[in-house]
Amino acid sequence: MASGIFAVLDDIAALMDDVASMSKIAARKTAGILGDDLAVNAEKASGFASSRELPVLWAISKGSLLNKVIILPLAFLLSAFLPVGVIVVLVLGGIYLAYEGAEKIFAYFFPHKVPMESILTEGITEAEILAIEKVRVRDAILTDFILSVEIVIIALGTVVEQPLITQIIVVSIIALIATVGVYGIVALIVRMDEAGYKLIAGSKNGKSIKRWVGEILVKALPYVIKSLAVIGTIALLLVAGGIFVHNLDLFHGFLPALPSIIGEFIVGLIVGFISLLVVLGFKRLWSFFKKE
Repeated sequence: MASGIFAVLDDIAALMDDVASMSKIAARKTAGILGDDLAVNAEKASGFASSRELPVLWAISKGSLLNKVIILPLAFLLSAFLPVGVIVVLVLGGIYLAYEGAEKIFAYFFPHKVPMESILTEGITEAEILAIEKVRVRDAILTDFILSVEIVIIALGTVVEQPLITQIIVVSIIALIATVGVYGIVALIVRMDEAGYKLIAGSKNGKSIKRWVGEILVKALPYVIKSLAVIGTIALLLVAGGIFVHNLDLFHGFLPALPSIIGEFIVGLIVGFISLLVVLGFKRLWSFFKKE
């Protein structure tokens, strides 16, 4: 009886050892996209009133956890019974990410005639604030869903030859890191100014290190947010381009003379603007037939 218990414990220890080593490998392979995920979500979670930042971020985080609950079992089923479906999902997600990146660039150079009203605009009512928040939270969760699919699929690819239980544990760990880790850092970023104000308020004189650090945090936040907007857009196109280059024969060896990261960005940009033109064309047609 005792020998049986020790055998079970030995099996569990071996499984945990495999899980630990495979989790490290999966984390390394998904590190790039986790960084992109951070940049994209930090940009999307910014721009809210100070009192609403954490509630909005919590709403996005809950949506992200729900995304993982939906994605994980579907990923395991697709990998087991319809492997080609994994590629299809990846490519469709890549098209959406490329479109969103191209749309941001297009909107920068050609602002919309009726831009979305800022949550920080003076005189805006509470009902309008909540309506805008709802739309932005929904968009953030949708983008998180696409990025989560890519993270889960890449992590799954590192353990696809391992036993099912190892696959489930390793990919689940990576998925949890992608939510808790990413949104934890996002929360720190968007609350930089609040931390800065507290340091300033708690400083005893005008030349203390605490006050100096607080002033840096307060002054740096706008630049960090603007930088994240640019980094987030680039990240969307890089992730999308990487998906196309690695999963579609059409783009294999595309622009071989250039570094791979530049080639992936160009592919993402091309597909993004093609998708944008298609969407704009359908909108024009819809408006034309609607007038008729």
